[in-house]
Amino acid sequence: MGFLDYAPAPESTSILNLKKSYGLFIGGEFVEGSGPAFATVSPSSEETITMIAQANDADVDKAVVAARGAFSKTWSKMPGSERGKYLFRIARLIQERSRELAIAESLDNGKPIRETRDVDIPLVAAWFFYYAGWADKLEYAGVGNNPQALGVAAQVVPWNFPLLMLAWKIAPALAAGNTVVLKPAETTPLTALLFAEICQQAELPAGVVNIITGAGATGAALVGHPDINKVAFTGSTAVGRGIARNLAGTNTRVTLELGGKGANIIFDDAAIDQAIEGIISGIFFNQGHVCCAGSRLLVQENIHDDVMNRLQSRLSTLRLGDPLDKNTDIGAVNSKAQLDRITEIANSGEAEGATRWSAPCELPAKGFWFPPTVFTNVQTSHRIARDEIFGPVLSVLTFRTPDEAVAKANNTPYGLSAGIWTEKASRMLAIADKLRAGVIWANTFNKFDPASPFGGYKESGYGREGGRHGLAAYLESGNLKGGAK
Repeated sequence: MGFLDYAPAPESTSILNLKKSYGLFIGGEFVEGSGPAFATVSPSSEETITMIAQANDADVDKAVVAARGAFSKTWSKMPGSERGKYLFRIARLIQERSRELAIAESLDNGKPIRETRDVDIPLVAAWFFYYAGWADKLEYAGVGNNPQALGVAAQVVPWNFPLLMLAWKIAPALAAGNTVVLKPAETTPLTALLFAEICQQAELPAGVVNIITGAGATGAALVGHPDINKVAFTGSTAVGRGIARNLAGTNTRVTLELGGKGANIIFDDAAIDQAIEGIISGIFFNQGHVCCAGSRLLVQENIHDDVMNRLQSRLSTLRLGDPLDKNTDIGAVNSKAQLDRITEIANSGEAEGATRWSAPCELPAKGFWFPPTVFTNVQTSHRIARDEIFGPVLSVLTFRTPDEAVAKANNTPYGLSAGIWTEKASRMLAIADKLRAGVIWANTFNKFDPASPFGGYKESGYGREGGRHGLAAYLESGNLKGGAK
């Protein structure tokens, strides 16, 4: 057995007790959907996991009615300390079922079990614990006197972090006293439905959380419903634009977390080995399916060759394969459609003159796979440097001066994230002050904490999730609310 050869160590799926089909979760119960059921498929094997109900407009309306009833009769009238108890209970149940949830997430999404087990699920629990503590302290959220919940929140989450994005949205909404109707992505609904079971276990009052499944039409019906007070959406910039356009001129509050093309800037005084790990975490974590991914690497010219040599050497050690294998570093691309998009944009990089290098790895015969890929000799005009690829593809550009680094980093319509690697704190602060990005990491990348707000600007959206700011997005001053009505 060679140095990089590992015996398979697959996580058993025996802990999963999945149903043959799942209905919609409305009013505290699973009910049949009115539309035709669809299959959720494992991207690593292309095998059907289970059948999922599809909600139509009538189902969406039932869910909103259930949420409105729970808000008016139960949840908004409950003391914050009592709401907090439910959130604490949910957090503990997530911890108790963490292994099951991690396996389900990897099976349905394609990401490695190490990531779901060690990153995703612990963060999900942390988010509920954090906002449970806020539930009886709303007066300190910074929205004015006598803060009040908005009402019913419509929430749409993407497929790259299905359960974590659910936690980002549901936890602050419930802590603030709102009720929710959430729609998960059609390719990754499984853990949202397991979360519905957790809501039942926690004996959450009926209608406080409602989960409806379906494709884009279901999401459009939800965010366009006339009895919604708040829309929270994470997804593509194109869809986000449409939501903003449709809700313009209404009283509906909106939070949009959209696409990104983050710059990861490496200066010549950086700790190179540490930076290499940060580069890998920045773009190859979750197969690059991260909106804040460091997909543009900006390297100071005099260390470019050294960084590339070390990066290629390190990428050659990554293991691609079964997401449920504990040795796996790179899992499967979430869907055939996403794989086709990654492939098409990567091919355009070669056509435009960039130099392509892919890590040597054997791609499984079944499933959707793309090897970790690095492009050098990239120009800012190249499509791979402009478009969000949402896959394990890194575009490398060079710079000579800090001003050039800032200019290239800001040369994008997006403004979600950036990273800076340098030993000089003064340079760190000076560069960070000039970068037009909502989240900036210093000598690290892709690290999250429930107490820290997250969000972007420009075409990366507006509003913040996480921290006090994420709670305030679901509140308004009681004085203002009373005056408006």
